[in-house]
Amino acid sequence: MTTLRALVLGCSLKASPASSSSELLGREVLTALADHDVDGEIVRVVDHGVRFGVSTDEGDGDGWPAIRAKLLDAQILVIATPIWMGQPSSVCKMVLERLDAELAETDEQGRPLTYGKVAAVAVVGNEDGAHHVTAEVFQALNDVGFTVPAAAATYWVGEAMQKVDYKDAGPKPDTTGTTTKTLAANTAHLARLLQEASYPAA
Repeated sequence: MTTLRALVLGCSLKASPASSSSELLGREVLTALADHDVDGEIVRVVDHGVRFGVSTDEGDGDGWPAIRAKLLDAQILVIATPIWMGQPSSVCKMVLERLDAELAETDEQGRPLTYGKVAAVAVVGNEDGAHHVTAEVFQALNDVGFTVPAAAATYWVGEAMQKVDYKDAGPKPDTTGTTTKTLAANTAHLARLLQEASYPAA
């Protein structure tokens, strides 16, 4: 079986080495993907000086081109984001804005370079909004060419107005853990199918 490559973009507001619940869930997704012959890595976006913009390179030390190179080398993209005020994090929104540039980047057959890549989402928070955040991120990723598998989202939401984070709540194997395993199985399956049979030319 061919080994696939996954990139998890951790969209925490906190720079390393601060602990991050969204990064923890992203790492759990990578562990589950490994069971399906998927290799990968996690990149905490805020550590890399990514600039605001809608191009592939905003210049002047922009950290996005290096992350984009990893993304183009992968068949699977996972966005791991916390919920803030019922929304994806500002870092997540910046990533989606940078991905808008992919609409103008095409292969020799006129297809965006993101065609044939699949996307998944991991969400954590202490308030309602996991479904809303998932919907926003999936719609944006689909708009720029990513394919969304069945059940490709996993999340954990703590009690509203409380301060317990996912990283402090302990494992949830029968809930979030099961959902993460389903995400990994479906995402790897679809990624292999698209490697074997790509979308038609534009």
